[in-house]
Amino acid sequence: MSPILFLNNDPFNKTDCHEIEAFGPVSTILPYKNISEAIELARMGKGSLVCSIITNDMKIAEQFVLGVASMHGRILVLNEACAKESTGHGSPMPLLTHGGPGRAGGGEEMGGIRGIKHYLQRTAIQGHPTTITALTKQYQVGGKQNTGGPHVFRKHFEEIRIGDTVITEKHMITLDNIEDFAELSGDKFYAHMDENSLEGTIFTERVAHGYYIMSRAAGLFVDPPKGPVLLNYGIDECRFTKPVYPGMTIGVRFTAKEKIEQEKKDENDIAKGIVKFLVDVYDDEGETVMLATILTMVKKLKQ
Repeated sequence: MSPILFLNNDPFNKTDCHEIEAFGPVSTILPYKNISEAIELARMGKGSLVCSIITNDMKIAEQFVLGVASMHGRILVLNEACAKESTGHGSPMPLLTHGGPGRAGGGEEMGGIRGIKHYLQRTAIQGHPTTITALTKQYQVGGKQNTGGPHVFRKHFEEIRIGDTVITEKHMITLDNIEDFAELSGDKFYAHMDENSLEGTIFTERVAHGYYIMSRAAGLFVDPPKGPVLLNYGIDECRFTKPVYPGMTIGVRFTAKEKIEQEKKDENDIAKGIVKFLVDVYDDEGETVMLATILTMVKKLKQ
């Protein structure tokens, strides 16, 4: 069958093109007067996998996308910056959700991990944080913390148990700490350096840098000598929840939160895994001033 191109000169009243889906090389030209009419026409199909708009005007693109998004699973916006690389009407990619609402079926596929979850059943589990920790193998705040035995940095991957915790010594924050860190880091933000500029802020006096608190926390929970811990792999979910002022003391509850197996890349690679630790920094009153999750790469016993 040869490609066919129709012209519908009255698309708001002649609606067969909106009602009948032709599976084949068939397209229909639908004239419109303005972007509002274009949005109305795009919605008359009552559900589509994908639509495209070609414009270099981002205000028009925004108006169109917001107007038709509820009727399309995917929208391709082409402009002069990306038109050369376009292969057509929006190419499905593994990390993009592919599917559409309404007549498009209402289903989804692909979308990376999100796509896989459509094939899984989700069940809510209630219980004490210690119970949830045991069932999910991920530490839940409020669960039992195991503080006995050697420091977690002395343990290999297989020896670490979820909930293993180090309660550190404490450190008093001083004005010299704040000024030294400002000089070292170059961060001389007014709230750290100028006590006369705090009116109208949440701070009552010069406040310690959040990143100093994070760095000092590492100085408290790290066990320095060489051991099974190979390196710091990164930081997730870092939050500074309460100001820390000179004269306050901080301590750290450092808890094994989750363990992730890693495969060896080759026979010469070190057998190792990733351990996520919950870093709970607290003050004199026992209140949390910083929370973060750090990732460490830890050597395995069995090589």
